[in-house]
Amino acid sequence: MAERTAGHRRKAYRRGHRGEWLAALALMLKGYRILARRHRTKLGEIDLIARRGDLVLFVEVKARRADVVTGPEVPALAVGPRKRAKLRGLAVGWLRDPRSAVPRHRGIRFDVVGLRLDPGGRVVDYDHLRGAF
Repeated sequence: MAERTAGHRRKAYRRGHRGEWLAALALMLKGYRILARRHRTKLGEIDLIARRGDLVLFVEVKARRADVVTGPEVPALAVGPRKRAKLRGLAVGWLRDPRSAVPRHRGIRFDVVGLRLDPGGRVVDYDHLRGAF
């Protein structure tokens, strides 16, 4: 049973990375500039940091299997209050870090991108919540 659980985690990890890559691609096609992917700190990870116009965006990506009915109906709804608070703290850390090369900006925004992927890894549903919190 432990092997099955470990295998499930590896698949979820790969699905998460594929979801982040697909979300970054979709955002770039919409005119966003990706500043960082999977930015890691001691406190956690920011999936995507992007820029559009004079805004810096912190994007949380949630990728789910399309054939699974557990959890929220919309993957983006999986970002609860604790995750939002954590992302705010990570964003402040990134903005204050002199190594971050923060671009000139007039504001920040927190977006959530939710993806549902079929077993082949293709996007079945895409949801971009701008200013999600």
